[in-house]
Amino acid sequence: MTLEDSASKELKWWALPGKFLRQELLPILTNLRLAIALLLLIAIFSSTGTVIEQGQSPAFYQANYPEHPALFGFLTWKVIQVVGLDHVYRTWWFLALLILFGTSLTACSFTRQLPALKAAQRWKYYEEPRQFQKLALSAEIDTGSLDSLNQILQKHRYKIFQDQEKENLLYARKGIVGRIGPIIVHIGIVAILLGGIWGAMTGFLAQEMVASGDTFKVTNIVDAGPLAAAQVPKDWSVRVNRFWIDYTPSGGIDQFYSDMSVLDNQGKEVDHKKIFVNEPLRYHGVTFYQTDWGIAGVRVQFNNSPIFQLPMAQLNTNGNGRIWGTWVPTKPDLSEGVSLLAKDLQGMVLIYDPAGKLVDTVRAGMSTQVNGVKLKILDVIGSTGLQIKADPGIPIVYSGFGLLMLGVVMSYFSHSQIWALQKGDRLYVGGKTNRAQVAFEQEVLDILDRLSSQPKGEEKEAAIEV
Repeated sequence: MTLEDSASKELKWWALPGKFLRQELLPILTNLRLAIALLLLIAIFSSTGTVIEQGQSPAFYQANYPEHPALFGFLTWKVIQVVGLDHVYRTWWFLALLILFGTSLTACSFTRQLPALKAAQRWKYYEEPRQFQKLALSAEIDTGSLDSLNQILQKHRYKIFQDQEKENLLYARKGIVGRIGPIIVHIGIVAILLGGIWGAMTGFLAQEMVASGDTFKVTNIVDAGPLAAAQVPKDWSVRVNRFWIDYTPSGGIDQFYSDMSVLDNQGKEVDHKKIFVNEPLRYHGVTFYQTDWGIAGVRVQFNNSPIFQLPMAQLNTNGNGRIWGTWVPTKPDLSEGVSLLAKDLQGMVLIYDPAGKLVDTVRAGMSTQVNGVKLKILDVIGSTGLQIKADPGIPIVYSGFGLLMLGVVMSYFSHSQIWALQKGDRLYVGGKTNRAQVAFEQEVLDILDRLSSQPKGEEKEAAIEV
């Protein structure tokens, strides 16, 4: 075997991956049916992530998706956690779908859209009358001239090309942006997919229940991507200055608010905002949403004693509303005491003895006698329920949506082309477009009518063949 044969064989071996990519893999990736199937799967699993609560505790799924009876006969908490339906957007298979769909769109752009754009930018003059017969719309007239046609086409916003050496040839086009539109659409969709993947890898979701007046750092993270550690705040904290609820005249909740301050490591306020539902606090890529509320504690005083703040816990009422309660000792040896119950932050506190009998009803700021002790209820302290999110992929997703909308608008422009040839007293005109065929035909007929109304020499009838 000669050295040349050996080198040729080696080159052929190295060329095999490229050949396999072009001949086997690319046709599959650029298949329209594959793209539609992937898009449908992504839509189905995305809707699943919307219907099934994401990032909840295992106890939540065990309570809401029991094994007997299983929802739809198969959907149980075990299925949800094994498949990953409790964090759909971070599962490996959902991210794999996004990557495969993005790869399909990218391959389609390089194998179809970019060649179509290059083909639209390449053109040649038609130098023979027979070439016009291949066009979808063509005409032969014995009136008008290339100069007249040039002026008419410019009024129709066509870009004119003429050969300096062959002045009897003309080419005109407009709407090349319509060929760029599909490429921009693909870029926008790929950007959205990349933003979703980046957000899933680097974002996190946390939930905190913070009492009014407390300062906290984000620690209760319920769902996070593998690269989310850098997004969790470490050099700043948040203080809930005050939490309160506005009630309607009938006693229902109108809105609940949290007045919040962002503090640096020295305790200095660097940002401040009052948040409520649909009006979050955003700081350094982390968003704090007002989502829930509760009762953290009650401040009481016995006779002339110091003020005590006692924590209150939510009681199990079997779905009959929310009630918080605590036990208050009325003797130093803790041998006697009463229970305090509250259902909202309007200041009404119910006092029960150990036998479960209602002793008194007291509002905040009032006092009562219990077991020979003057018990004063100073305040009911609320707590704010915060949902905390960080998603670095959101700017990329928004940029992708912007490109997608721009590309869709650009795609509506028709790429129209017109050729003309002057031979003696005969003028050959023809054209084609990639969309809006009827409108293009009307435009060409209007151009021909204008040419026919400009006789050259003696008045002649136009012979038009469409």
